[in-house]
Amino acid sequence: MAFSIALAGKGGTGKTTVAGLLIKYLIKKGQSPVLAVDADSNANLNEVLGLEITDTLGQAREDMKKGNVPNGMTKDVFMSMRLEESVIESGDYDLVVMGQPEGAGCYCAANTLLTNFLDRLQENYPYIVMDNEAGMEHVSRMTTHNVDALLIVTDASRRGLQAAVRIDGLAKNLNVGVGRSYVIINQVRAGKAPEAAVEILKDAGIELGGVLPEDDAVYDYDLKGRPTVELPEDNPVVKAAYEIFGRILETETAETGEKAK
Repeated sequence: MAFSIALAGKGGTGKTTVAGLLIKYLIKKGQSPVLAVDADSNANLNEVLGLEITDTLGQAREDMKKGNVPNGMTKDVFMSMRLEESVIESGDYDLVVMGQPEGAGCYCAANTLLTNFLDRLQENYPYIVMDNEAGMEHVSRMTTHNVDALLIVTDASRRGLQAAVRIDGLAKNLNVGVGRSYVIINQVRAGKAPEAAVEILKDAGIELGGVLPEDDAVYDYDLKGRPTVELPEDNPVVKAAYEIFGRILETETAETGEKAK
């Protein structure tokens, strides 16, 4: 069964960049293929990975809902075909983009097929990395498998940390069996989490996964539209991220006895 890691955080915290670095880390550790799922309605994980979006699961659902099914083909067969076409393959990892939220009308049949497809798809990968918006509504579609680890990305501001605490509470209220939550504080100037931030997380019962330093190279890559997964491994953000991921996965796998790397 795939080990699933979901990322969440309010906009502007670098959540998607961290998701890309996690995929980079897992590939480096020989855990390919990785299934990357972009569940943010403002999809941009593909830009971090350097891929072009050719289709989305949401568009497949819309096509079925609108009746755009060829003559002689059942809706189930059509939906299965469209969902398979929506998987963007790229060597060591595959990417699926959830797409925009549903419009008006009933999507029960399409969403059931979508959930079943995601369940089947997960069986082919040792790790799943799901990039979510703060609301995390898309995670609730993955009903069969739990979210093993939730990484909440924030900045060091009090408002950002309070948002991280709310996200943790929301995730635990969803029926997806969220395991342990970790907060990653990003863009830290001093390279060390402020004591006030540590206290906020401690009071909320959320573990601090680690901190990532502020770094001009990350901003430069983003500004120029370069995939941040191409950052060199001696970059301070990449090195710090690798250390964080290593500690978290060591903790998680020590408890489950699975995929220790």
